[in-house]
Amino acid sequence: MLSRRDFIGSFSAAAAMGCVGNNVVVEDVMSTSVCLENARQWFKSAQFGMMAHWGLYTLLGGEWNGQSTKHKYAEHIMSSARIPRAEYAALAKAFNPVLFNPKEWIMRARDAGMKYFVFTAKHHDGFAMYRSKVSRYNVVDATPFNRDIVAELADACRVAGLKFGLYYSQDLDWDEPDGGGLKNEEGARRWGKKDARNTWDWPSDRDYDFSRYFESKCKPQVKEILTQYGDLCLIWFDVPSTISRKQCLELQSMVRDYQSGCLINGRLGYGIGDYSTPGDNMIADRNDALCETVGTMNDSWGYRPTDVNYKTVEEIKAIKAKCAAIGSNYMLNIGPDPLGRIPAPAIKILEGLKS
Repeated sequence: MLSRRDFIGSFSAAAAMGCVGNNVVVEDVMSTSVCLENARQWFKSAQFGMMAHWGLYTLLGGEWNGQSTKHKYAEHIMSSARIPRAEYAALAKAFNPVLFNPKEWIMRARDAGMKYFVFTAKHHDGFAMYRSKVSRYNVVDATPFNRDIVAELADACRVAGLKFGLYYSQDLDWDEPDGGGLKNEEGARRWGKKDARNTWDWPSDRDYDFSRYFESKCKPQVKEILTQYGDLCLIWFDVPSTISRKQCLELQSMVRDYQSGCLINGRLGYGIGDYSTPGDNMIADRNDALCETVGTMNDSWGYRPTDVNYKTVEEIKAIKAKCAAIGSNYMLNIGPDPLGRIPAPAIKILEGLKS
């Protein structure tokens, strides 16, 4: 146990080193511990944040070939409609959200009382919403928009005084033959035994090695998002299915090395993480540990214009109050449209949260 004097001294040393600033690698274990403790205290006090799901799936709005998909999550459409990889990738040529205004997104979040903003750097479809040197399958190199969305949102957060975090799908990647989804024991325990890999482009009995994807794409892209966009308050992993405990620990080590003050959510896998995250739209149980409730405004995380089942402002305020009462953060999602606009019902909710 550190004395108060030692703690303050260690904190000062860590602050001098930058902790997470300028992507300094902190080798001193005590300084790393202080950075993490500082981040945990901030997270506990933040209470309210915004998440945004936005990607190629937004263009489809939950419909493919004139049919609405049965899966309520529009961002899963590549899998739920079994869209061939080549046809899905062709959507990139049409992604040109000319009305995207990152400052407006972040100002609306801040005005609604949110303290941090988390964006989908790469979802399960494998498409990067930033400029990746690892894969040209990204928003800068593959679309006419030709802008680094993650960079612009990071800048907007810094100007507005919000903390910035990134979502990264470390396991599922339907653009990769070795992408995850073949459930190991841990994955089956959490998500069921159904094979969630891309089996419509590649047969289920193919030559398959998750470690090839993990080494060639996952780890290099995680390094990119940790080193290219300044300080991250957190990295939000999701759906551990095939990933091993050893691989989860490798990702944890990368986060600690590149940004020692960056928190890791509980969906990295195997109970590894700095705070717990229950199921979607499930309020966390009361406990002494850090936790975060994540929820949608309607039913889908990604844009789906036919999904009009929006919660009322009063319902969202009640969820927020319940989360605060049990010590859980509440992160509320928006699903911007193909032009980059926050849908009108979502704006109405955010406006209502101001009061």
